[in-house]
Amino acid sequence: MRMSVEQPLWRALVAYRVLTLGYALSLYVYAYNDLLHPLGAGAYMLVLAVWTLSTLGRVMSAERCTKRFLTIDLTVAITGILLTAVVDTQARIDSGSFTLPSIWTAGSVLAFAVKGGWRWAAVASTLVAAADLIERGTPSRDTLHNVVLIWVASIAIGYVVEVARASERTLARALQIEAATRERERLARDIHDGVLQVLAMVQRRGNQAGGEAAELGRMAGEQEAALRTLITGGPLPEARGAGDALTSGPHDLTTLLTPYASASVTLSAPGTPVLLAPDAAAELTAAVGAALDNVRKHAGDGAHAWILVEDEPDAVLVSVRDDGPGITEGRLAAAEDEGRLGVAQSIRGRLRDLGGTAVVESVPGQGTEVELRLPRGPSKNTAPAAEPDRAPVSEPEDTDPAPVSDPAPVSGPDPVSRPVPVLSETEGSRTA
Repeated sequence: MRMSVEQPLWRALVAYRVLTLGYALSLYVYAYNDLLHPLGAGAYMLVLAVWTLSTLGRVMSAERCTKRFLTIDLTVAITGILLTAVVDTQARIDSGSFTLPSIWTAGSVLAFAVKGGWRWAAVASTLVAAADLIERGTPSRDTLHNVVLIWVASIAIGYVVEVARASERTLARALQIEAATRERERLARDIHDGVLQVLAMVQRRGNQAGGEAAELGRMAGEQEAALRTLITGGPLPEARGAGDALTSGPHDLTTLLTPYASASVTLSAPGTPVLLAPDAAAELTAAVGAALDNVRKHAGDGAHAWILVEDEPDAVLVSVRDDGPGITEGRLAAAEDEGRLGVAQSIRGRLRDLGGTAVVESVPGQGTEVELRLPRGPSKNTAPAAEPDRAPVSEPEDTDPAPVSDPAPVSGPDPVSRPVPVLSETEGSRTA
């Protein structure tokens, strides 16, 4: 059962149907001697009473109020309206007498509104309005008044129900985030002065000892950075299935890139979401991953990488830099001529298919930078011409050092093998 702001509406609808049934029966008894066929009208009123009382459980929740029930319920109401023209006199009809179901009909329309929102309400109220006009023959002022009233009221209630449901979902999400944040804070209090300090000590001692202990220290540093990010950051991105990228709405590029951040990879991004189409976001993320893979293979154990995301009005720019030894002049072209096109296809091919560009800049001894530019707009099958002073990315998997640059060498562990989530700018340095 849906325990929400809409539940009182179902309870009110149950009471409305019972009360309006009693009202319709009273009108029938009062007008019994004036009806043209009172027995025929009585047979319908009996059906209406049995139907209303036997289906009270159907209008107590959205789950029980099925489309099939709503269709039958509306049919009963419309049948009563049209039957009025047969069992009542024309003089009474012209004078504006009530139809057999009277205002009970509005309960059927309101059930559509509460169940399906304003669109369902519009359809149901339109059908009732058509039946009213057919029964009256000539539309009168009172008839038009009643038609407009039920039409506007049912659509308004349906709209309110839709807003209430959206607000309920928002509130549920906010409560979920609050609960996750409180749990993270509780964990942070419990482990901050224990586990984190031990991991930091293991890293320092390992680096001082060297040899195999240095590798142990490096791993401890990575885990400390991951744990610190987990307990100090915001809610982690929700897991997505493999097919979600092509079926859901726009994706935040920052959220997709956060798993790459680590003790040796720094991610800097705008504080606001960088939204891209699902396929574009997935391909750009994969291109960044390919560039980081190349850093791990060719830039050396002490290399540090930086990912910078820029959200411009007409394009999204992502640069991947490292402080490795760089690429010797002509090496990229030579590798492509030799048929080693792994990175060229992984990076340049992806951007080309999206209508973007991938450019590499490298100075021997000063690192490498890969700049990925993705224009906002529909994808294209051909990439724009490369800039004259820059060579397109074509670094093979087995070539010399890979793209990613920073002119100032920074010592540090090699890129992390396990992704660590961050928010907007995260570096794997240890800070209390």
